[in-house]
Amino acid sequence: MSSLLIKNGRVMNPADGRDEIADVWVEDGIIREIGTGITADADACIDATGLIVAPGLVDVHVHFRDPGFTHKEDIVTGSRAAAKGGFTTVVLMANVNPHVDNEETLRYVLTKGKETGIRVETCANVTMGMQGKEIVAMEHLAECGAVGFTDDGVPIMDETLVREAMVRAAKLQMPISFHEEDPALITNNGINRGKASEHYGIGGSPREAEISLVERDLQIALETGADINIQHISSKEAVELVRRAKAKGSNIHAEATPHHFTLTEDAAIEYGTMAKMNPPLREEADRLAIIEGLKDGTIDLIATDHAPHTAEEKKRPITEAPSGIIGLETALPLGITVLVKENHLTMMELLKMMSYNPAKLYHLDAGYLAKGGPADVILIDPEKKETMTEFASKSSNTPFAGRELTGVVKTTICGGKVVYEAR
Repeated sequence: MSSLLIKNGRVMNPADGRDEIADVWVEDGIIREIGTGITADADACIDATGLIVAPGLVDVHVHFRDPGFTHKEDIVTGSRAAAKGGFTTVVLMANVNPHVDNEETLRYVLTKGKETGIRVETCANVTMGMQGKEIVAMEHLAECGAVGFTDDGVPIMDETLVREAMVRAAKLQMPISFHEEDPALITNNGINRGKASEHYGIGGSPREAEISLVERDLQIALETGADINIQHISSKEAVELVRRAKAKGSNIHAEATPHHFTLTEDAAIEYGTMAKMNPPLREEADRLAIIEGLKDGTIDLIATDHAPHTAEEKKRPITEAPSGIIGLETALPLGITVLVKENHLTMMELLKMMSYNPAKLYHLDAGYLAKGGPADVILIDPEKKETMTEFASKSSNTPFAGRELTGVVKTTICGGKVVYEAR
């Protein structure tokens, strides 16, 4: 049995709004006590004076590329990046090779996840081979440990199939997440149709590609009662659609990525393929609408869409390079720098969207600090500035490389064990 005492930190628990200077006593992977003046005989003691003591972050949208693409990332290296970023729980997407549409691949991912220092969960696919034609054995994969369903990376175009999948997910009381981009409307993905596409002389991806599918899936969700997550929302129109749907049903959820609330299509012009992503970075009005959605609760999750690619892949021409950027190590400092420091969100609100809310949607025992709860804890220096130069991920594809951000994770504790310490 191991024990740890965290002294004099600013304990912030987004589950109940607790915000006070206190101690946290951890023993055998469980929080035994939170209060002032705790004098437990612990194996180790951390002085958290001046630091925020928060629940470990929960990211419900990451790509660890394992199995099939481990030259980009694998479950071990991805977990190291997560721990460095303050994430103690991650939910993997299922667009690997082979796909997570079968028990064997699902068990491989979960077994390998247990070899890391953090909690690695995974979604299963919605359709076999992500072909959008046949629904997976959802009930069986749920029994085998999947925590949700998604074909993230590929939109599902068959409306009848989407409805059936939502009905089955609702019966299982499990979330189903959607990548909303109609390929019929896209000429070249990853770049917004507008100033950025004109700069490159390509067709690009119009906002209508997102809007049309978001509108369809919100309506089906309201009719079926399925808990749905509109992934990586990028347009002001989609934000408004979610806002209206959310007023009609509590089963509607949406996530924003740090890059979509931080950057615009100007970044795609400045950084090229390093800022190419699906859906693309759009206009300033869209970025501001996403921030407003976060402020009023329309968007209730912040997720990274951590998408590693090799330097060689990102050096390809704009129409050939893969979309996506890494995000686990920059997410929290971007949230602090862009949302908290610019007075859009309080620190408590940011933590809630990065821990408690995603854990609640996925029915995970995470995202809170309480006596008897899991000892998944992070220590944050909210004022320290750091230039993003070194990454624990295998890949370094991000436009935020070299950028100075505010907010540093000093220590990450998962299951009562220190899994990351800043140098």
